[in-house]
Amino acid sequence: MSGEMKALDRIIVAVAPVAHVGHELPAGTKNPITVDEVADEAARCWNEGASIVHLHVRDETGEQVSDRTFFGRTLDRIRGETELIVNGSTGAITPLSLEERCVSLDDPRVEVGSLNMGSVNFGETVYINTVPDIRFWANRMRERNVVPELETFNPSMITTAFALRDEGILADPLHFNFVLGFKNAISSDARNLFYLADLLPDGTEWGLVHEGMIDLSLVAAAIGLGARTVRVGFEDGAFLRPGVAARSNAELVANVVALIRTIGKEVATPAEARAMWGLPPI
Repeated sequence: MSGEMKALDRIIVAVAPVAHVGHELPAGTKNPITVDEVADEAARCWNEGASIVHLHVRDETGEQVSDRTFFGRTLDRIRGETELIVNGSTGAITPLSLEERCVSLDDPRVEVGSLNMGSVNFGETVYINTVPDIRFWANRMRERNVVPELETFNPSMITTAFALRDEGILADPLHFNFVLGFKNAISSDARNLFYLADLLPDGTEWGLVHEGMIDLSLVAAAIGLGARTVRVGFEDGAFLRPGVAARSNAELVANVVALIRTIGKEVATPAEARAMWGLPPI
């Protein structure tokens, strides 16, 4: 991305509505866990302007599992009531095996898959994603016709992504997603975001996940730098602004949609987002 960075006219809004087990939400903010709670939140987010919903395979307690029963029932409702693009996760610090971590890809309604591009410090532990692991999940996505979203936590992961593309494991166009803000990983500083974006070739699409989000300042910077996708949701943060907690994911979506329009941009519809991602229409 060595040329001029230009803000795009249409911004895709993604939502990750479920906070991980053990992640404390503000008082009065309820984490959606059950099939109906997650599906209802997703539908409300769609009505507010979201085009993508990011989901892990969980059970009725919110724990990440390999059993797709609750995941499938949730997608039944989401696909029956909305036009949301479903992004299935292959991530999370978990004792699940490689195969178990990517069971979301076995549901044909999953159109995009999160593909972590390497290992990184997470708090006091390490989030392990070896290069052979990445190849395994990338090949599974190719088998399932799922488009990889390349979760990128530091500059070396950009190098890895292009190396795997040159191997034929990944295919152009690549869709990067910069993840900033995890404790002991790269900080949520706009200078870090600029540096990462500037490493990409011109025209490469990228988005932002801001862990621990308490306001939209980094999101605004991302839009100005040319981000295609921005994500909100209880998985990342539950605040509209410092000290003001959202009561629902839909409030977070409405908040970022208002920012996008205030900046002078427009929110992409699910149909437009599918076209941008090279996905077939519903």
